[in-house]
Amino acid sequence: MKDLGTQTAYWDTVGATKTFTHPLHVTWLTEVSRTARILDYGCGYGRVMAELSEHGFSDVSGVDMSPALIARGRRLRPDLRFSVLESPPELPCSAESFDIVLLFAVLTCIPDDEAQRALATEVNRLLTPGGLLYVSDMVLQDDERNRDRYATHADRFDTPYGVFATDDGAVCRHHDIPELRTLLSDFDLVAERPINVTTMNGHRSQALQLLVRKR
Repeated sequence: MKDLGTQTAYWDTVGATKTFTHPLHVTWLTEVSRTARILDYGCGYGRVMAELSEHGFSDVSGVDMSPALIARGRRLRPDLRFSVLESPPELPCSAESFDIVLLFAVLTCIPDDEAQRALATEVNRLLTPGGLLYVSDMVLQDDERNRDRYATHADRFDTPYGVFATDDGAVCRHHDIPELRTLLSDFDLVAERPINVTTMNGHRSQALQLLVRKR
């Protein structure tokens, strides 16, 4: 689980058919220039990229490790810029290349602590000083179904509490909120809001959005 690309087979098959639903709170971006350089890291099929474009942002690009999801995005929105992430978490671009980076339901796809820290380091490298990181991700659920699968996976596979396997083969992670804040402790918090989302498998779940700024 230390390699961000270990689940590419899932995202290129079953995962490539999913619908992603985390909402873009565009109010957080009201003061951002419409020419800001924006990267949607783990963009999937470009749903958030398309919404940003519709709100007037003109320099939006997206990367994802799944060629199938990128192909889906290119079919849906050939006007947008998509790239396959070849060697996650690193991007083949210079430091400070972006003013904003989005991670929408990306950390939930990375079960391993070390891999999450590597991604946070790469995002910090990519952002210009004062740049914004907008994270939207799943938090620990308190219902019996989720508690049972967290405990089962932690006991069987020695993974952090909150990691679990879906019925269709993905390994995902729900986050303890203090741990999520710690992961982003090299950034300054700008805003935070709890939300409810429908997961890719149709369950209503709690999530958290954070807007943080690179120091």
